[in-house]
Formats: sequence, structure tokens, C-alpha cells
Amino acid sequence: MAAIFAFVCKSCGQIHEGSPSFGYESPWHYSCLSDEEKHAIAKLDSDRCKITYTDQTDHFIRTVLEIPIDGIEEPYTWGVWASLSAKSFNRYLETYNDPVIGEQYFGRLCNRLPFYQDTIGLHADVIVQGNPNRPTLRLHRSQASQHPLVTDHHDGISVARAQEIAEIATHHSK
Repeated sequence: MAAIFAFVCKSCGQIHEGSPSFGYESPWHYSCLSDEEKHAIAKLDSDRCKITYTDQTDHFIRTVLEIPIDGIEEPYTWGVWASLSAKSFNRYLETYNDPVIGEQYFGRLCNRLPFYQDTIGLHADVIVQGNPNRPTLRLHRSQASQHPLVTDHHDGISVARAQEIAEIATHHSK
């Protein structure tokens, strides 16, 4: 039987229990917009985002990226955003209230995760889950250079590494 994740935080001295879970309220692209641009060219809700520039429109959905922790029952989870093509985004919207479980779309990770080198644009499959669950993100291993986040996503991380990442994510420092 797998254990439950818990640790004494080196930054604050408190005991943190349960597998870490961190989320982003918007894709990185949206967070880079000025307040005026957010109002004029973007639409954001808790699960979807659309940014319409002069020459293109970017489409994003909120997903869940899981990283297994060695010997721990629950994975480390990140609530991250993925970009989709217009066709995939429209299909996702069409089936939003009645999802086709297991349906997949090509996407790209659209958040910068602490502890990892630049994570923007990592290739992934977005896999639709049943309501009320958000789609999961499965990062592609086939990228030219193996990114540490891709390796962690597929191979898992140690408890010590999970603690280190959680402390950084919790206290916003590197």
C-alpha cells in the first residue's frame, strides 16, 4: 500500500500533508497582457481562454498534469493550461457539457512551472475526462531534447524532489 505524502517545510516550518497540488488561473500568455489588453482582446473563465490578436487567435483550456511520486498513492498535480488549435478548441466547446471521455487533442503546455527550465510550448496530448474532471495533459517524450518535466511526468519523482518542488511552488522562490 502506498503512503500519503507529508513533510516539514524548510521555508516555513509547518507540516504540509497530502500530495502537492498547484494551479494557474490563466495561461502565461494571458498573464503577459496589460489590463487594457485583457479587457479588449481576451476572454477568460475558469476553464477556457481565448486571445484574439490582429492576425491570429490563441485558444487555451485548463488541464491537469500529474507527476507520480515514488511510493506515494496520490500524484503531484499541476492545474495548467494548454493551447489547442481552433478546430480542437471548437470541438472541446461543442462537447464541454457532454464530454467524449478519452478524446484527445494535440496541445502545448502554456505555463511556466517553478523549479523547471522553461516549460512553455512543451508538446502534449490533452485527454478528455468525464465531468466534473478537467482534461489531463500527457507530455510527449519524443521531443528532441528530453526536458526534465517530461522525464518527471513519465518516470516519477522521489519524495525529496516532490518536497523541494512543493517548497519552491508554495513560497514562490528559487
